[in-house]
Amino acid sequence: MNDILERLRQLEQSTPVLVALFDASDRLRYANAAFRATMFIAEGEDITWEEMVRRNYHAGRGTVINTSDIDEWIIVHRSRRGKQRHKVFEVDFHDGRWLLVTQVVSDDGWMLAHAVDVTAFRPDERAMRLARDRALYASYTDDLTGVANRRFVGARVADMLEPDGPGGAFCLIDLDQFKAINDRFGHQAGDLILRDFAARMVREVRRSDCFGRVGGEEFVLVLPATSARAARGIVEQALDVVRQARALTAQPDFAYSFSAGIAESRPGDTFADLYSRADRALYAAKMAGRSRVEVEQDRPPAAVASAE
Repeated sequence: MNDILERLRQLEQSTPVLVALFDASDRLRYANAAFRATMFIAEGEDITWEEMVRRNYHAGRGTVINTSDIDEWIIVHRSRRGKQRHKVFEVDFHDGRWLLVTQVVSDDGWMLAHAVDVTAFRPDERAMRLARDRALYASYTDDLTGVANRRFVGARVADMLEPDGPGGAFCLIDLDQFKAINDRFGHQAGDLILRDFAARMVREVRRSDCFGRVGGEEFVLVLPATSARAARGIVEQALDVVRQARALTAQPDFAYSFSAGIAESRPGDTFADLYSRADRALYAAKMAGRSRVEVEQDRPPAAVASAE
């Protein structure tokens, strides 16, 4: 067995196929020689996906990234990266190569990626495939914040609720007193706050989780293979970060917060079931004073005045 493993290791290091393994925090844990050479990573270097992307972008090498704002590009791609169990796509590189990339993600967020050079395969169809991939990506993206939209979030909830899926927690998040913020500072300031909030949440949540905007000031966080109790800890930590944010440069003392409701999946649940129970928990959080996280209760809260 040891001889077989050693032979496998030698072949993997000599193959032109790129192989890499990222952990749940998107830190590179293993890369063969082809991957390191293509992505300009030293052997044994400790680096995250984001650090790798930033470094190569500023050096004008590696993957071609067509953007003038690398921060915005990273937010957009992090909100979708590793959220599907299996994904195949093409990327082009500054050296002229095109690679077909396959990503496989485990329930706990570890990702195995391998890529094959397809530069010589039907170049006349490549632009069409790239346009298709970009259109599909855009169809899953919220235009204002760059995070996942309701369609993409719904698909991840469906994955979580499959009979052989991991189950998990569903969190509904609502920015506190957002209408009053718009009325006081204007809708442009409101948009800045929405974008600031989305960017902070993308950095805080795990790669195995899916964060997206479902409308207005309402967001959703899907946490596969996670109990409601564990989800509460994750969301409360994010709430602490958001409370410290100062998103409006013209109003340096202005702070904002959110309220959140969490529901844990049950056998036979649908998206609507989870959403309804999380919505009741969110309502309880609003009624308890806002800027807090509540977990679903078996009995819905008593009807009281409407909360924002």
